[in-house]
Parts: sequence; structure tokens; C-alpha cells
Amino acid sequence: MVKAFPDEYHEPVELAAQVANFIGEHELLKPGHRTAIAVSGGLDSVALLLLALELKTDLGIVLSVVHFNHQLRGLDSESDEQFVADLAQQHDLEFHCQSADVKRHSQASHQSLEAAARELRYKFFRELLKEKKLDRVATAHTLDDQAETVILRLARGSGTRGLAGIYPQIHSTNGDIIRPLLQTRRSQLEAYLQLVNQSWREDESNNDQRHTRNRVRHTILPLLERELNPSLREALAETADLSRDEEDYWKQEVARVLPQVSKKDHSLTISRLLGLPLALQRRVIRQVAEPLALEQKHVAKILEVANGRARSTELPQDWLASSNQDELIFQQRTTNPADYEYPLPVPGSVQVPELNSLFEATPVSNSEAGTLTVRNWRAGDRFWPAHSKGTKKVKELLQEKKITRRERHLWPVVAWETHVLWVRGFPSPAARDDFPAVVIRERPL
Repeated sequence: MVKAFPDEYHEPVELAAQVANFIGEHELLKPGHRTAIAVSGGLDSVALLLLALELKTDLGIVLSVVHFNHQLRGLDSESDEQFVADLAQQHDLEFHCQSADVKRHSQASHQSLEAAARELRYKFFRELLKEKKLDRVATAHTLDDQAETVILRLARGSGTRGLAGIYPQIHSTNGDIIRPLLQTRRSQLEAYLQLVNQSWREDESNNDQRHTRNRVRHTILPLLERELNPSLREALAETADLSRDEEDYWKQEVARVLPQVSKKDHSLTISRLLGLPLALQRRVIRQVAEPLALEQKHVAKILEVANGRARSTELPQDWLASSNQDELIFQQRTTNPADYEYPLPVPGSVQVPELNSLFEATPVSNSEAGTLTVRNWRAGDRFWPAHSKGTKKVKELLQEKKITRRERHLWPVVAWETHVLWVRGFPSPAARDDFPAVVIRERPL
């Protein structure tokens, strides 16, 4: 639906100077920049477009409009696109537009609708920058968006880095995405549009409190403002500003020490890492695993691996952190790791590259030599651990030991014919007359 306000609304709102000061303070724009305003049709983005039109002469920029149709609201999405196209035409601005089925992408990529929409939208922005059609894309993130983001990240336990919130500028080699309204309240923008009698589109999903951000926006933040601090949004935005300054310092410090502890891409020397202050250990780990956007709980698990309290830990996007002697390794795992199987002579040894391990088999005196098999366990395998009452499925044993799903698939066993004689991490049973009597040892390569 389109929302408009009567002509008799006359409360003066002066925003252009405030926005211009923010742009200058953060050096977001320079004369000559071809700058597209990302307009959804909603209140914030329409206000940003009108403010940019007021400032374009003083800033010396060339303006255009960019719109991404998410195809999430049927005819309303088409109406949004037409509204923005008409707005661009009204002000004689070039119009860049793309459409995609966000719901289908969300299902295919196993992301939330919000994450999938953002991914496709920003991909379109970056394509325009890469094609040299634009130098900057400006989005209408406000101080309210900043406060909501800090609350959400704090609730997720993302650590001090997450408190930096939304950055005024995202740099890339082809051009930047900028946020000129990060010091501007949404209420100011609404009053501004009322003053100039400019309509905008309302997205009813913004009031749907099944979405976490909407609950923060409409329920949690207003409650905290009433009960704790009426200026809470400004306080949270200031916290984000201070956190970004802290981040700038830590980036320099991490860049200084990283060459001393990094052996190669996605690998750290554990002894050198643990020689750093704990706060710096966390920062170095985050830097090495930068694309994974780790939360604090992931960093804590990685430090358990580095300190020898765990063998490995699963990370987002199918990555795994594991230790091998003095090396902390970050590696991406395939969705279904391939099975492996190697002959193990008795006596003798065999290397298993999938595990970075060497397996040795030593016969017990008077036992017959032969050949065993080192492989990952298979469905149906059973094993009788020492001091237990009988056999159990290997799958159940690994689940009881809380071996992660990724690590579980590659978990090694040593078999003779169809019988499992040895399973990593479990005591071997007493020798039986009908089984080969051997001692199995696993050593890191």
C-alpha cells in the first residue's frame, strides 16, 4: 500500500546538513562519484533519495536509482518496483533494476529469507560496481537499524566484534557500498517525508513479529527504552561507533602478529598461538577463519582444540578445525566425505592420508601373521569394547562419545574379514582364539 500525509503538516525538519556532515566525516563520497541510491520503496530509502537530490549539487555527484525485486509479496512486489521506477522517472534519474526468486534461493541455499534476500541484493549491487556503471551504492540503514543490529548480535553471543554493528562503508576494489543515514533516526525521516508530502510504500511483513528483527523493533527496544533508558538507540549506536574504533586497532595488531603464528593458509602454529594474550588468540582465530563469520561459541570450541581438550570441532559452512601435532588446521569438508580402505599387514604399517595418521599392527607372540584392513566404520559394524557386557553398534558407541557428525564419518576401525577388532578411542577386548591377536597403534604423520 502507499502511505501519504496531508498538506497541512508543516513541522520543519532539517536533515540535509546532518546527512552531509556524516558523509564528510566518513569520506563516503567525492565529487564525480556515480552514486545509486538503493530504493525499496519504503520510508527510509525514499527519504534517502530525496535527501540525496537536495545534496547532489553541493556534493558534485551523479545520481541514479537501484531497485531489487525479491518476488516475495506477489503483486505488491511488482507495485513496489513500479513505484520506484516512477520515482526515478519523476526526478529524471537512471533506473537500475533486477528481479529474483528469493524464496527459491532461500530453500536451495538453506538460508533464512532475510539472509537469502540480502545475498542476492548485494550481489546485484556488486555486479553494477564491477561493470563500472557505478562508483557507490548508498543504502538507507538508519540509527534504528544500527541499534537493532547491536541487540541481535549481542543476543547471539557474537562478541565485541559483533558490537561494531553496521559499518558506514563497505570497501571493495570496484566501488563501495555506503550508509549515509547511520546517525539519523527513522522518526526524523518520517517527519521529513511528511513535511515534503512524499508518499512511500508500506511492507506489511515489517510488522510480522514472527521475524526476530521485527520483535526487537516493535517490542524489545521500546520496552528497554521505557524501563531502562529513553535514549537507548543512541547509546547502542554510540557503542557501535566505539567498537569500530576498537576493531581498527585490533586489525593492526592482528596484522602484526599473524605472520608469526600462521604456517600457511588456514593453518596456525599452536604453540605460538597459545603464547599470545587470550584476547589476541581470539582475534587471530577470527582472522584466519574470516569468511566463516564465527560467533564466540565457535572461537571457544577452537581454543579447546588448540589446548588439547578436543580433537576437532565443527564450524559453519561445513568447515572443521582440527589439530595435528603443533598445527591447528581449518579445512572445508565435503558434504559426504568419501569412504577409505587400506590393507594393514601384520606385522607392518600403513598411512591413511584422510586422517593424517599412520597405523601399525604388531602380532602378539605365537599368533599367525596376516593382513587386516584400516577403514572408516560402516553401517552395521559392531564392536565389543573391553570391560563391557557385549557388542554394540559402532554408530551408537560414537554417538555416546559425542563424536561430531563430520568427524564420525571418517572415524577409523581395523577389521579382519567382517569382524571389527579395533576402534579408535575404545579399549580393545581380550584376545580370542578365533581372531588374530594383534596390537594396533595409531600415530600422527
